[in-house]
Amino acid sequence: MKILLGIGGSDDSFTALETTVERARTAGDDLTVAVVDNPSADRTYDDVEARVRSVLAEADLDADVRRVEGDAGSRLVDIAESEGFDRIALGGGRRSPMGKISLGQIAQFVLLNSQVSVTLVR
Repeated sequence: MKILLGIGGSDDSFTALETTVERARTAGDDLTVAVVDNPSADRTYDDVEARVRSVLAEADLDADVRRVEGDAGSRLVDIAESEGFDRIALGGGRRSPMGKISLGQIAQFVLLNSQVSVTLVR
């Protein structure tokens, strides 16, 4: 399976990184990690990319890592569809006091607009 993981530096995105890397290693998936700009995260592109490369090295997994500029949600959808990805993986999703899921802007856009399957890792 060809998976595109979008990561913007939030704690949720690092959870998705760990989970997706483990799945890719176990299942033999072809993984691409797209480091996107996430204004709500405190980490820089360089910090996020360094952590991604560290996690990949620890898992002994060869994956493409790229920086994606522009509107993160629309860029992830465009990349997934134009490059033939089978799935987009993202971190996020909180349960509200009413029991409903609360999504970040990037995850919501991708879930609503992608023609490719989306996995939301919590």
